[in-house]
Amino acid sequence: MIARTLALLALVLGLVANAQAQQPAISAEDQAAIRDTIQGQIEAFGRDDADAAFSYASPSIQGFGRSDVFMDMVRQGYRPVYRPKVFDFREIVDLHGQLAQKVHVVGPDGRPVTAVYPMTQLPDGSWRIDGCYLLAPDEHQA
Repeated sequence: MIARTLALLALVLGLVANAQAQQPAISAEDQAAIRDTIQGQIEAFGRDDADAAFSYASPSIQGFGRSDVFMDMVRQGYRPVYRPKVFDFREIVDLHGQLAQKVHVVGPDGRPVTAVYPMTQLPDGSWRIDGCYLLAPDEHQA
């Protein structure tokens, strides 16, 4: 089990480390929509509104369960984004063909992390969050 977890972590870190440092071609409207989507979810976390927070997740994330299960996972495994002290949007990068928003976060324990949010655009043009990877600041340097 530990070996599987370490292998998955290595894969994720490799994907994020290989993300292009250049901002991909994306309209200002889509950039704003991506940030609004993530900000909306962060605000829903702050209100402990599981249904609203879950509504910002992509269909593939929503396919794993219910909003209360999602919220429990966030509370337990994603404390920095669940209760951030600092939440500062950085660049949008191409993560192997998928747009991903980087965010500088300081969690409730005062430790900084980089949150990387892969994003999915739905057929209606709206954006949804397709995951979140939390990395120590030095792990995301390219």
